[in-house]
Amino acid sequence: MSENLLNKVWNKHKIKTLPTGQDQLFISLHLIHEVTSPQAFGMIREKGLKVLYPERTFGTVDHIIPTDDRSRPFKDKLAEQMIQAIENNTKENGIAFFGPDSDSQGIVHIMGPELGLTQPGLTIACGDSHTSTHGAFGAIAFGIGTSQIRDILATQTMALSRPKVRRINLTGSLKPGVTAKDVILRIIAELGVNGGIGYAYEFGGSVVDNMTMEERMTMCNMSIEGGARVGYVNPDGTTFAYLKGRRYAPADFEKAVAEWKELASGPDADYDDVYTIKGEDIEPMITWGINPGQAIGIARPIPRPQDLPEDQRKTAEQAYDFMDFEPGEPMIGKKIDVAFIGSCTNGRISDLREAARVVKGKKAAPSVHAFVVPGSRSVSDQAIEEGLDKIFTEAGFEWREPGCSMCLAMNPDKLKGREISASSSNRNFIGRQGCPTGRTLLMSPAMVAAAAVEGKICDIRTFSQE
Repeated sequence: MSENLLNKVWNKHKIKTLPTGQDQLFISLHLIHEVTSPQAFGMIREKGLKVLYPERTFGTVDHIIPTDDRSRPFKDKLAEQMIQAIENNTKENGIAFFGPDSDSQGIVHIMGPELGLTQPGLTIACGDSHTSTHGAFGAIAFGIGTSQIRDILATQTMALSRPKVRRINLTGSLKPGVTAKDVILRIIAELGVNGGIGYAYEFGGSVVDNMTMEERMTMCNMSIEGGARVGYVNPDGTTFAYLKGRRYAPADFEKAVAEWKELASGPDADYDDVYTIKGEDIEPMITWGINPGQAIGIARPIPRPQDLPEDQRKTAEQAYDFMDFEPGEPMIGKKIDVAFIGSCTNGRISDLREAARVVKGKKAAPSVHAFVVPGSRSVSDQAIEEGLDKIFTEAGFEWREPGCSMCLAMNPDKLKGREISASSSNRNFIGRQGCPTGRTLLMSPAMVAAAAVEGKICDIRTFSQE
């Protein structure tokens, strides 16, 4: 049997096996943002060290940046301190930084691919759990902690245990109304939030072959929510077409493509596990609980405890209590207070186009605070050029500046009280959207848009027909 992509890339970047049993891995590309990097720069500064390869690190600001009033200094003093720290650290160390005034500023996992920094065969690290997004390009991308950021700044390497590889085959095709967000929520619901622990997920099959790069990024983005260390897709013609002409694409592009083609897992590649889902069986999905694995097809009732595996019942009971939902009742018809379209999961131009298609000529319900946050300056500019911002504002949505916004609410965008949010983001943990009592329902951008119009959860398939 031939090697799979993960092992090919891993072996190419492995320096040696350490006494701990982990491998010392060279990191091709290091992405940083303002929240997890200041302490790491402080650590190397205390040791009298320099950034070894500053040209391999790129920074942006996304987590704490306001999406409405960006005047400096920021109203939040801690946010202002964080952005000053990354501005100073990148300048001091000669690192490229795409700050608030840059035409390339944006969420790190959207900005990297847009610039062509993300490429097949790279090892990529970032101090953010959703770094798995970059695996859509056939890269091996890890979310890391501050001590590992320190290690990469100082040595361009980090210690890692090689994961096993689970091939997830998505066969057939998707039905109308079903998106990449629904695919990954279905996978997590089936395999569980801990199902991928110790694994890398390789996504393949006809469904994946027919996805755009932005759809593949959405799917890989949430691999971590299923417990997988990384998620990736083998590079193909779709990958190469996306990268061609990008700012940091290789100068000899055809040579690079020839090398990238060799990285893909062969038809007889060896895997530690194989799991198959029929694309036709996937419905538009929605979460009902307090983790992304507590998700169901929109037309299905909230599961009863006795219908769940025993090891999931305790968490389900916590979810019923926190969400104030009853087992067996439908999600359709539940009122929402907030509709959020954005995040590194679904803040790309295709996501905004799909949501705009849903709301065009309609109005958001008066009871709903609906807003759209583009994932980057580039996405924002393109959306404005296409008139999407006007479609949203005419429908009663707020149009914001690029940033992470209410995905994790380390900025002014937060839920209040017991508000229920229809969100296109990636996590529905308790307190995730900035309020310890706020409730989050994850779904696709189209589903969020439809819920905003209706003022309640609805099935995008019947909404579209209407």
